[in-house]
Amino acid sequence: MTWMKSYRKELWFEIPSRRGFVNITPQVRSCLADSGIQEGLVLVNAMHITASVFINDDESGLHRDFDQWLEQLAPHEPVSQYDHNNTGEDNADAHLKRSVMGREVVVAVTRGKLDFGPWEQIFYGEFDGRRRKRVLVKIIGE
Repeated sequence: MTWMKSYRKELWFEIPSRRGFVNITPQVRSCLADSGIQEGLVLVNAMHITASVFINDDESGLHRDFDQWLEQLAPHEPVSQYDHNNTGEDNADAHLKRSVMGREVVVAVTRGKLDFGPWEQIFYGEFDGRRRKRVLVKIIGE
């Protein structure tokens, strides 16, 4: 009988600006190595409703395109355009951006490696930064 293993770790980020993207693939690979899991699944999810985890290419022009596109879809200002901000918050746009970019990713683990397609990397997307936020890495398998 083979027993399924489980591994959990929180990664913490504090982006100094309001918005930003960080390639977290190296940290997820490190978690996978620490877990000892050879076959299974990795779940990586943002634990805050104004941040995102997504998979895409690690190309700076694309990241600028994401930032500009998201700001066109849900501009931060004027903050008065959002009902949510009537609560005293100023981050309604960040909630909308997170909804577009997604909460989590799941990646297959094959022979102890993240089983990516070409150019795929895992990113943390921050839309209301300047404070500490966490990302959960949960790995299950054998």
